Amino acid sequence: MPPGIFVLLMLALAAKLFRIDRKLSLIVLIGTAIFYLLCTSLVAEKFMGWLEEIYRPPAQVETSGADVIVLLGGGAISQVPDVDGVGALCASPANRLLTAVRLQKILNVPILISGGQTYSDSGAEAEISARVLKSLGVAEDKILTETKSVNTTQNARYSAKILREKNLSRPLLVTSAFHMRRAMLNFKMQQLDPIAYPTDFTVAHNPTFHYTKLRPRAEALLLNVTVMQEILRTWVTELFGL
Repeated sequence: MPPGIFVLLMLALAAKLFRIDRKLSLIVLIGTAIFYLLCTSLVAEKFMGWLEEIYRPPAQVETSGADVIVLLGGGAISQVPDVDGVGALCASPANRLLTAVRLQKILNVPILISGGQTYSDSGAEAEISARVLKSLGVAEDKILTETKSVNTTQNARYSAKILREKNLSRPLLVTSAFHMRRAMLNFKMQQLDPIAYPTDFTVAHNPTFHYTKLRPRAEALLLNVTVMQEILRTWVTELFGL
């Protein structure tokens, strides 16, 4: 099954090229080795673990001084049935929302949901999230929505405008752990001083070795692609403010 079959095909190609062009065969072999490593959980856990460990939740959130929780979106699906309506959150934003609800119970501060409708067939995320928050017992007057943003830069820009209008200055920023570095950078660029509260972790804090982690897996490749995308997008934000 993919991606293992691709590794085998690339190895077969390298072997065939060995008699024709050894230099080209070596290039294919090196590329195969890199691709194989990126497809292993052993490498994926190391890379993703490094990214997720950059920020850790505050030990005592009660004394953090946060006056609002900013919940960043991460995808929604439209026109699918849900418990109390139509439209549902994807897995990562659902994890983020669950964390935000628990924090709101502790802090009793408003939740600002940031996230618009990215595509015509995707869900209106802030609206769906607001509906779910209400069904989980969060009071309507504790829910703020920002419905225009379609990326992290806009999350920060439009959220900052609402926070200033509401005279809120100490946001507790909730997003997936792998996304927190870029999210913090964007909010700081808006002259805000957020408190990072990463959630939706994907790997263990101290992963242990097991021989099955050397097996090529599509899930491992996806984790490594996510890490590379976050690094690239962070560089673009640092260089161009986008």
